[in-house]
Amino acid sequence: MASITFITGGARSGKSSFAQRLAEAQSGKPVYLATARIWDEDFAQRVKRHQDDRDQRWQTVEEEKNLSKHDFGGQTVLLDCITLWLTNYFHDCGYQLEEALEAAKAEWTQFAEQEMNLIVVSNELGMGVHPENEMARKFADLQGWMNQFVAAQADTVYLMVSGIPVKIK
Repeated sequence: MASITFITGGARSGKSSFAQRLAEAQSGKPVYLATARIWDEDFAQRVKRHQDDRDQRWQTVEEEKNLSKHDFGGQTVLLDCITLWLTNYFHDCGYQLEEALEAAKAEWTQFAEQEMNLIVVSNELGMGVHPENEMARKFADLQGWMNQFVAAQADTVYLMVSGIPVKIK
């Protein structure tokens, strides 16, 4: 079973930077597990910024959904991020909340069985403005339920607040 550190917080709260520092402190050759699909040019620029933050020590693995197909045994892995990974499930499941949650939980369970040091970044959507449309509300629910699922399995949980990690578990 993976040793899991879960890092959550709002947009631009410092989640990824903190997670990278943790991974680099724990391994000389950490793995960056990127889950993003490139939806538009703005998003491509965000991905580029994250790539530029990492140096030659990092190995990058890009995987939109099927995390468990990769063997990370014995490695330190930074999964960035659960939110983008869930977006892929939500989209591919036709925006069906229950179907996406079931599929994501099943994949996560299989993935987390690996013996690895896993650092997970996720967004805390439930602390912001109430989503204005049904699809956005469904996704916020999906994100909240998945965050609870992962955090319950985590050995350590941090909430990032204005660049400051607050240990909550």
